[in-house]
Amino acid sequence: MAGDLYATLGVSRGASAEEIKKAYRKLARLHHPDANPGDKAAEERFKEVQNAYDILSDPEKRKQYDTFGAGGPQMGGAGPGGVRFEQFDLGDLGGFGDVFSNLFGGGGGSARSRSMRGGDIEATLNLSFEDSLRGAETRVPVEVDAACATCGGSGAKPGTSPKTCPQCGGRGVVAESQGPFAISRPCPRCRGAGMIIEKPCPTCRGTGQVRRTKQYKVKIPAGVKDGTRIRLKGKGEPGVNGGPSGDLFVVTRVAPSPVYERRGADLVVEVPVTYPEAALGATVEVPTPDGSISLKIPAGSESGKLLRVRGHGAPKLKGSGRGDLLARVRVTVPKKLSKAEKEALEQLKSVSRENPREKLVR
Repeated sequence: MAGDLYATLGVSRGASAEEIKKAYRKLARLHHPDANPGDKAAEERFKEVQNAYDILSDPEKRKQYDTFGAGGPQMGGAGPGGVRFEQFDLGDLGGFGDVFSNLFGGGGGSARSRSMRGGDIEATLNLSFEDSLRGAETRVPVEVDAACATCGGSGAKPGTSPKTCPQCGGRGVVAESQGPFAISRPCPRCRGAGMIIEKPCPTCRGTGQVRRTKQYKVKIPAGVKDGTRIRLKGKGEPGVNGGPSGDLFVVTRVAPSPVYERRGADLVVEVPVTYPEAALGATVEVPTPDGSISLKIPAGSESGKLLRVRGHGAPKLKGSGRGDLLARVRVTVPKKLSKAEKEALEQLKSVSRENPREKLVR
């Protein structure tokens, strides 16, 4: 039975054309006859890789293969009795796929051919309150796995190269006879890799990867709040066997403002006013993210009264427009009075008809 072409290249069935090309180039360099003179197993593996790429890189052939498998009309084969069978991925059956693969020796179940998505990464970005309102563009340092520069990602010491595993012949699995069945398991010599490294790279110690700090440019939209998560797709840990990379999540940490209190997209600002301004009404200057504006304080405003100024709050992350500015009136009481102020208040007290404690008197 023909092996799974996607497994041959180590990519998922949903891999893009670029991912298929990248996987092919990597495997072609690794198994090319010029790099492995006299190695028949490597030569056969190179032919398998070349054949898989020839089919999967052609959109029409790939469509036929995805529909009919290796026995499709463009593949030149058929099932028993001339009947064509539609191919499907045993991996979609969860644990049953592994059972069938082990029982019948399917090539798609080997550990080395399974693609895995890379892990997600989370990074914290500290922002000033002002930058959170107007947005910013910055770079975020992130530690990720990257191909070792010394060995080019092969894991082998410079001047050497990985060798085809002599125990499994490069398949990554070995078969054991169990009565009428042949059960496959990962090769104990190469641990399913299909290749062995006799002289590991001194930098990465044979892993082919090293931890590096990468700088990713991230655009912070205007209006982010403390704890906003910004997703950078594909900037996380690299995938395994052609699997897609994970994502990078940038979490914003916004410093508190000495002027504003945030309520969603609304901003609350406290506006101190004197007793005469609150009683008689006044026009005062209040700050907004776009600069100061004039605000009319209605006569008779009490301390704690909220005055709404529409469209002068924070930008809305979802949707368009901005929130509102909520000006909270705070009536101030002077702690020290001049002689003239004291006389004026005494005069006001004598003529005032207001009794704020009237409801307390029964």
